[in-house]
Amino acid sequence: MGIEPGRLHFSWISSAESTKFVNVVKEVTAAVKSLGPHTNFVKAKVKVA
Repeated sequence: MGIEPGRLHFSWISSAESTKFVNVVKEVTAAVKSLGPHTNFVKAKVKVA
């Protein structure tokens, strides 16, 4: 069990590149949202008696 492809991203961004940072965050967020929940890390719901 590991991290499925598409959920881990690396990017080198200088502190002077605020526009690049915003764009990378938007792209990564959209990519991860499109994958949906990662079921391996979702806790099972517990029934309360």
